[in-house]
Order: sequence, then structure tokens, then C-alpha cells
Amino acid sequence: MAFSTSFTAAQSLAGRAIVGAGTSTTTSNRLAVPSFLSFNSLKTSARQHLQHRVVRSHRVGLVRAAAVEALEGTAGTAPVPLVEKSINTIRFLAIDAVEKANSGHPGLPMGCAPMGHILYDEVMRYNPKNPYWFNRDRFVLSAGHGCMLQYALLHLAGYDSVKEEDLKSFRQWGSRTPGHPENFETPGIEVTTGPLGQGIANAVGLALAEKHLAARFNKPDSEIVDHYIYAILGDGCQMEGVSNEACSLAGHWGLGKLIAFYDDNHISIDGDTEIAFTEDVITRFEALGWHTIWVKNGNHGYDEIRAAIKEAKAVKDRPTLIKVTTTIGFGSPNKANSYSVHGSALGAKEVDATRQNLTWPFEPFHVPEDVKSHWSRHISEGASLEADWNSKFAEYEKKYPEEAAELKRIMSGELPAGWEKALPTYTTESPADATRNLSQQCLNALAKVLPGFLGGSADLASSNMTLLKTFGDFQSTTPEERNLRFGVREHGMGAICNGIVSHSPGLIPYCATFFVFTDYMRAAIRISALSEGGVIYVMTHDSIGLGEDGPTHQPIEHLISFRAMPNILMLRPADGNETAGAYMVAILNRKRPSILALSRQKLPHLPGTSIEGVAKGGYIISDNSSGNKPDLILIGTGSELEIAAKAAHELRKQGKAVRVVSLVSWELFDEQSDEYKESVFPSAVTARVSIEAGATLGWEKFVGGKGKAIGIDQFGASAPAGKIYKEFGLTTENVIAAANSL
Repeated sequence: MAFSTSFTAAQSLAGRAIVGAGTSTTTSNRLAVPSFLSFNSLKTSARQHLQHRVVRSHRVGLVRAAAVEALEGTAGTAPVPLVEKSINTIRFLAIDAVEKANSGHPGLPMGCAPMGHILYDEVMRYNPKNPYWFNRDRFVLSAGHGCMLQYALLHLAGYDSVKEEDLKSFRQWGSRTPGHPENFETPGIEVTTGPLGQGIANAVGLALAEKHLAARFNKPDSEIVDHYIYAILGDGCQMEGVSNEACSLAGHWGLGKLIAFYDDNHISIDGDTEIAFTEDVITRFEALGWHTIWVKNGNHGYDEIRAAIKEAKAVKDRPTLIKVTTTIGFGSPNKANSYSVHGSALGAKEVDATRQNLTWPFEPFHVPEDVKSHWSRHISEGASLEADWNSKFAEYEKKYPEEAAELKRIMSGELPAGWEKALPTYTTESPADATRNLSQQCLNALAKVLPGFLGGSADLASSNMTLLKTFGDFQSTTPEERNLRFGVREHGMGAICNGIVSHSPGLIPYCATFFVFTDYMRAAIRISALSEGGVIYVMTHDSIGLGEDGPTHQPIEHLISFRAMPNILMLRPADGNETAGAYMVAILNRKRPSILALSRQKLPHLPGTSIEGVAKGGYIISDNSSGNKPDLILIGTGSELEIAAKAAHELRKQGKAVRVVSLVSWELFDEQSDEYKESVFPSAVTARVSIEAGATLGWEKFVGGKGKAIGIDQFGASAPAGKIYKEFGLTTENVIAAANSL
């Protein structure tokens, strides 16, 4: 672990003042007095304010009145260095945007401006005019509430997505600068962050993708995949469990291109983090297998930050956590180092005080000409970086045409011609099987034809049936392989897959667990949907059919809960052809995730099911009526479609004209034309019965006010599957009785 050993005169005197005041002889590395305080102003502030310091469990923090900060040389003795001017530009762009919106989080951008400046101005490789250049370095702001930091940096760097007018419309309707970073709204934002901990987990996925592609495509004479993933996370991210899940895997996998900056400002919404968070983060990350560095002076230790990045890059076999101790709201005389600067505008009076304190005479949103000129070089430098890489790739393509073609598909997202023909098909004579087993056949077929297809399970590969048999395990020493072993880390697994799918259009990750455990990863699934990430969620043990494991493992409300989530496809296939159809839909939908709910129990291959029918969401599998006028419509999904088909067979013996509809995906069906919907569910036919081993909530949309929905509106039970189905009324006999009652 590397530590800063340099203390300025100001910091030294501040430490002596604390002792002199009789508060404690314990020194602290959380000194909020900046190293650039002039000696005279320090003597005054030490007398007037440092007496107000309080010592909390070996931490010394300045109260608000003590946070007086002024640039050295403000009396005209020396010009402010350009780097500090640039950093203050970042601070005030954030301050001004939050102030104009009267909403936002100015504290983090004010404190993290130095590391943000160094990353975007001195370290990272990117092209502002092509935010999607493949070999760019990626940046993730895991502490997404501080998004004005990133918007200010993108603006200075010359990204077209963040013009001055965009800064002025921060958090407003239709803005490209929403209240948390959104990758689909703002080119230059890599992943959608906001829920704390998701971003650092996304960064792990991005780093996994880089390591995987580098292992597959780099050659001794051509390192064509070579970029870093940088992230800034805060105390809140550290507290969320998902970050530990993901960072544990990052250490295990040895993701050396991942460099995370921990904004150690010890303030959260409720106040000093000491009230709930006192662990030694550095020691924890060392235990997770990370290289760690501590930059004690994050406010002005520019050389320390630079040295830390250099050291991190020299460590190839481990990710690096750089703990950077900062002052939240740096520069604000009365709010710095307090929770009041975390999530609300400074207020006009405090903005003026901060401008005076940091000697910032400019109007809101002004970028000084010398700062603007300095940053403008990134446009030409970025274009040059990309041009050089394109030339390098052209040479690579000549030497390694097959690898280049494969990598180009991953970079572009173009699917190979005829890929869908690899999906297996089935007949009614094919042996009955669980859809989880049929899913494995599809997964292995797709892995042979889709170069960016990879994934794994949360320690359930042998139960989810998700192992790719022709590939090995992605590990620190075998990163070219495609089986991802996530361990029992559902939430981290989902968030990591969001990072993978965000890396390149042609990377198609899947991840798996029991359907009930989507509860453990719902936040990550929601981000998949929100950020338009086509992750494939393979969820087995989809109903009470799993039997004896009991209600803790039997998902009842999950189907309808995901049907309520925007921009996600909830698919419940009934047999082999529908399982193949579900995968075809999932592969084609790259801007929305898919959830496949799959059975543990064996199911027959039903007559009338098809791959093509799944693409419509709902379709007719059997019908003995004419003129689109059945007496009755039976609707089923998944394992219950068989029950509907059997009931229809018996009802037809009674002389009824019965239509059976497989409603695999409500979302896909909703997207069909009104004419098609009427052809499946004629409005004149009100006698309808649905059957599904889940909550009946929502089924009234399809059965109408006169129909009946058979399902389960209570928790399940521990018993053999057949017994449970009978006790809950999910039987052919019950469907027939319901139909005859209409």
C-alpha cells in the first residue's frame, strides 16, 4: 500500500492547532484545510476556527465555520496555475448548473474535480467526436448523483452531447443532462448509474470484457485491444452489498485494467459516515485481492493522484483501488465538509461566498479562454488516437483476417448471416424435457455461431443447465474462455452483465439463477431495462413445479412483477420450439433485456407451437372453430399450456369449438397490430379461461370481465409437484369446470 508522506506547512500547523486547542493529541488524515492556504490566512483561521474541530473516533473533521479556503496568490502575488483554474472551472460549472436547476448534488463535483480533471485531461484516451470508438478508455461515475462532474468534463473535452445549453438545462424535461448519468441519453456516458454500487459493478463488467477480448484477439505483434476502465465511487457505493459482490469477483479474476477511485469524504445524506460506516475499506479491498493506494490529500495532491495512477497501471494482475481523501463541497466557506452540500444547491448567498473564496470572478457557466484553449486539444488528439488505432487495425486485419472479422462483429453488433438456423427444432415425437434442459441446447448452439456470446450462473450452472460445453471457464489465467463463474452473487452477476453488454454492441451476455432469486438482482435487471442493455436472464425453476423446495423457492408474483417493468421482455416458453423462439427473440432484441422463465419438470413438445409464433408474443396453437368465432378461448403459458391443450381436447369432445392460445410474452403481443390481436382474441368472444402457475393479477386484460383466471394468489408449499398442482387447482379438470361455468 502506498501512502502520501508529504504534509504542507498549512496541514502541519493545522495539526498543531488542534493539539494546542486541547481537543486531542490524535492527528487525522482527514484535514479539510487545503494545502494552498496562505500562511497569514491560516494563522487567522487557526485562531478563529480550528478550536471548533471535533474528534470522532480518530477522525478530525472541520465544522462548517472552519472550512475557509482561499487560493494562494489571490492578493495578486502570483497567478493561479492553469490546472487549478481548470479544476475550479469544473467546480463552478457544477455549482452553476445545480443552482440554476435548484436541484442536484454539488458536493461531489466540488470535491472530486481534481481527480476528474487529471483523468479526463491527462490520462484517459478517448475521441470526443466519436464517443463510441472501440479502444477508448471507459469512465464510470458510480456515485452517479455527482453527475455534474462528468457533464462538466464532457463539456470541456468537446463532446457534442454536452453543450453549454445542456449544462443550463440540467435536470430539466428533455435534457441531455439528466439527474443521474444515462448512457442512452448522453453519448460519452458509458453506463447508467444512480443506484449506488451499480456503477462499480458495471465497471467490473467493462473490465471483464476488455480482458476477455484482449485474450482472444491480441497477438504478440499486435495489441489491438488495450484500454483501461476508470471509476469513481463513494462511501455510499462502498456500503451497498452489490459493490462487494462485484469487487470480490474483480479481485478473483485479476482485472488489472480496472482502476477505481474511492472518494473518501466521509459524508453521506444523514451526516458523517461514522454513524454507520467505520470499516477499514483499504484492508477489505486488499482481502478481496486488489492493489490499494491511499492519496491523503485529494484536494490538492495533484502529483499524488498522478503517481497513484502510474502505480496502478504498473500492476497488471490485480485491479487497483485508489482511496482519495477529499473534502465534499470543497471551497464552500460554510457548507464544505457537511451533509448539507451533498444533495441540494448551495444557495445564492453561498455561491457568492464560494466565488469570493476561490477568487472566481466569472459569470455562471463561463469557461475562461485559457482553460477552453487548453481543453480544445482533445478534439484533435482524440481524432489522432482513433486514426492511429484504425491504421493499426488495418494491419491487424491483413495479418489475421479471421480474428479481425470476428472482432468487427463484436464491435459493430452485426449478427452472422443465418445464425438463427443454429437453433434446434423439435417435433411432437421428440422426448419430453424440462425447458431448462432445452435451454442448454440453445445456449450451446448459439455459442458456436455468435462470437460475442458468453455468460454463466450464480453457482447453479449444473441446475440452471447453462454451461457452454465447448468452452472453459473465464479465470484470471484463462480469460479467453466464455463460461463465467459468478459464485453465489446474483446482484453482482446482473450488474456485471450490464457492464459487459455496455462494452461492445456484439457482446451478448447471459446470466442465470432460480427465478425466485431475481429478487436478489432486481435492481440490476431494472437498470438493464432502463439503460437498454440486452442482457439475457436465464431463470429456471419458474413455478411451484419445482416441488419440495417449498415456498421460499417458488416464484408466485415474479411473472407479473416483470411484466410491469418497462422495456423488458418476460418470456415463458412451453416446450422446445418455444424455448428456441424465446432465444431468437432475446438475441434480436439488443436494446432490451429478456427474461426466460424455464421449468424444472419435463414437458411434452406440443403440436402447433413454433419459433415464429413466439416472436408475436401470443399465437394460436390449436383451434377447431371457423370464421374466427370460437365458443371458448383457453390461454396458457409455460408448463400450463399443456394443461390448456388437454382441457381443449376434452371440451371438444363435448362439441365445443375451442381455441388454445400460447401467450409466451405479453410485451411482444402488445406490440402486434390491432388486426392481429383481434385475430387471436376476437372481441366478440368473452368466454375465456387463462391458466398460469403464478399470480392472477393482470390476467383480466386478456380474459376480460366475464372470463376466469386460474392461478396462484398465495405462497406455494413443500410437496411433490403433482400434488401441489392438484391442491392449487392447476389441473385439466379445473380448466374444464371453469370453461363450462362461463
